[in-house]
Amino acid sequence: MKKIVTGLSAWLVQRVSAVCMLVFIVFILIHFLIDPPHSYLAWRGWMMSPGVNLATFVFFAALLTHAWVGVRDVLMDYVHPIALRVSALAFLGVSLATIAVWVVRILWVKHG
Repeated sequence: MKKIVTGLSAWLVQRVSAVCMLVFIVFILIHFLIDPPHSYLAWRGWMMSPGVNLATFVFFAALLTHAWVGVRDVLMDYVHPIALRVSALAFLGVSLATIAVWVVRILWVKHG
């Protein structure tokens, strides 16, 4: 039996990642409206707490996933030469992976 490939999984990834990002943004906005940090040290301490750090990591994972699916679909639809499409997708993948490494370095590497 042949599997029919549809865009449902990409659509679902886009929606789930968008909801994750929205929840995080609303959380940040509400927190800053209710209890804004009064100094850099207060902000950094709050951002480095394990829960907020993990939520920020999940936000960026959702953002990078959302970007990958969206740009990948655009490239697949509008870039027709295979070599150019593969090159563009490879560049996109390397770029997003580089951003992911940068985010992990910022969030998870302990700073003096």
